[in-house]
Amino acid sequence: MMTRDGKKVGGPVRGLSFKLITAIAFVILLVEVAVFFPSLANYRASWLDDRLRIGGVAVRVFDAVPDVMDLPVEITDPLLQSAGALAIVYRRAGQTDLIAIEGATMPAEAHLADMRDRNPVRLIMDATETLLLGGDRILRIVGVPPGAGDVVVEVLMPDGPLRADMLTYSGNILALSLIIAGVTAIVIYVLAESLLIAPIKRLTANVLAFRNNPENGTLIITPDPDRDDEIAVLEQALADTQAELFSMLRQRRHLADLGLAVAKINHDLRNMLTSAQLLSDQVATLDDPKVQRLAPRLVNTLDRAIGFAQSVLDYGRQQAGLPRPQPVGVRALGFESALAAGLAGHPVIRFDNRVGDDIVLELDPDHLGRVLVNLMKNAREALEAVDGKTTGPTVTLDAERSPGRTRLFLADNGPGLPPRARENLFVAFEGSARAGGTGLGLAIARELVTANGGELTLLETTTGATFALDFPTPTCA
Repeated sequence: MMTRDGKKVGGPVRGLSFKLITAIAFVILLVEVAVFFPSLANYRASWLDDRLRIGGVAVRVFDAVPDVMDLPVEITDPLLQSAGALAIVYRRAGQTDLIAIEGATMPAEAHLADMRDRNPVRLIMDATETLLLGGDRILRIVGVPPGAGDVVVEVLMPDGPLRADMLTYSGNILALSLIIAGVTAIVIYVLAESLLIAPIKRLTANVLAFRNNPENGTLIITPDPDRDDEIAVLEQALADTQAELFSMLRQRRHLADLGLAVAKINHDLRNMLTSAQLLSDQVATLDDPKVQRLAPRLVNTLDRAIGFAQSVLDYGRQQAGLPRPQPVGVRALGFESALAAGLAGHPVIRFDNRVGDDIVLELDPDHLGRVLVNLMKNAREALEAVDGKTTGPTVTLDAERSPGRTRLFLADNGPGLPPRARENLFVAFEGSARAGGTGLGLAIARELVTANGGELTLLETTTGATFALDFPTPTCA
């Protein structure tokens, strides 16, 4: 399976199926290893107990003879050979008796295997030691055989046969473990393949195909009607998402075509309005009283129409460039923005910059400047529209810093925003607070703030309008 950029997905080794069956087999082998050592310890203990039982038989033989030393070798040697022992010692009531193979040399030291201590950890450690280090040692097996009463029996024998039997047992366990792991992994894999992996492969193939050609409606996945599990929910959600995306792309293409046509019409309309504005300027110079009375209204109407057409063209040409963050002194940028928005030096409106010199943000200065200019321009136009009805018209820029966040405030003491503008705030062509406005300024401002990781909101106030610009800042800042 290939992605759109040519990268290969999955493969016989990197695919999900191979990883799943490998993981299952590995986990089963780990479980088998965890079970193997206790099993090996039990096998060794049983093997040694069998030798002690033969020692118990020897005890009963010894009890039947008045003097153990009188037993002929024809009886003792076969008994010892059946146990694989060099000698058998039994102790009872302070008495010790020994029977050994004729001509056998007793070792100077032997490795103790005390079967009276059945601690599982010790049994496992002894079994591991025998498997790894045994083979040429002499074992001294000590224990109480069944039916021997209080007699303690010791069997001296080489541990080579024990280690050989343990190796054979380990090989059988290993082969059985591999078979169990393989069969179990295959069974689980077949079930997982049909219930999980195959649907995931189907979803993956569909997503890649739809990604390569999202305008092809036939590639929208059809949910399996026979499933009612989480995969079915995922398939249905994917189908709904693809259908919405398909419709959205079609609508976007139509809007793009329509927007291109509107832009061309708007461009020609602006040129015609500009020509009409030139003519109206000439008409306004005539001495006719009616012309003098109507000309200003005509000029203002043409100015608004040209401004509307120009703002639409600017919005359509706007490029959402990536922000280029750098340290920005907000106080200095505030003064620059006020000058560009016509607030600095305004004959009536006062600009109050309360931002401290220590307020520095890491963001794109051009983006923040455009946001402040838009907000300040809107505030200035709102105050100019009331024409002296507001006492001490003022636009205020302030800031506050809290852990992890810096908030800027742009406030005015004007009439505030009308209800319609609040309902459609930040919506292009609908969020304007004045007649003939486009509402593009706030829409663009919010896009720029969001692009720099911030948030632009309108605060609830009793007078005027106050916008808050929240930007994340390092807690150490």
